[in-house]
Amino acid sequence: MDIRNNIMFFRNQLAGKDCRLIAVSKTHPVERIKEAYDVGQRIFGENKVQELVAKQAELPKDIEWHMIGHLQSNKAKQLVPVVSLIHSVDSFKLLEEINKQAKKVNRIIACLLQVHIAKEETKFGFDEAELIDLIQSGKITALDSVKVIGLMGMATFSNNKEQVRNEFKSLKKLFDQIAKMNLPANMEMKELSMGMSQDYQVAIEEGSTLVRIGTAIFGSR
Repeated sequence: MDIRNNIMFFRNQLAGKDCRLIAVSKTHPVERIKEAYDVGQRIFGENKVQELVAKQAELPKDIEWHMIGHLQSNKAKQLVPVVSLIHSVDSFKLLEEINKQAKKVNRIIACLLQVHIAKEETKFGFDEAELIDLIQSGKITALDSVKVIGLMGMATFSNNKEQVRNEFKSLKKLFDQIAKMNLPANMEMKELSMGMSQDYQVAIEEGSTLVRIGTAIFGSR
């Protein structure tokens, strides 16, 4: 794969749109990440804590590392010192643990709340009612070392574009609904992370601000 050309392609696709590219570098070596870095890519996504931490230690320090995979509470301690944004917060318990670990290293960690929008049971995330209840409960207010800045969702892995579009539409609708709520000081609806290599165009049309592209940049693993 010509990583340089692929990065330039996506840069052109996103030109003039309020959407940024996350180059998903999971399972790819630092040399390939460096190729993307050398053409100006600065945001990279990983789905395993150990891999993210190891790459962060080897690569330039102006890289923004995003955790996009399922995060177990016991791994938060390793992740918190180096991550820029955690996309995959799928429970209040996890948010509490991130807050606890962030406090220890004197950081405020930006997080997205993951919403289950797909028809597949294997995907993680809050359901809509559960998320609204959590926000209205006021529990997030007490967490002073995290800042919730938006939502993340993964559509069903399907060739049915209409289904995928409807799933993204429902997430954007929820995003807009939450934005109108009386939110605590440590919460705002700024980022909407949706769209991957196979469905990013639909995601952008439906209001995504962050697309997570791996295969279309680095090739298949």
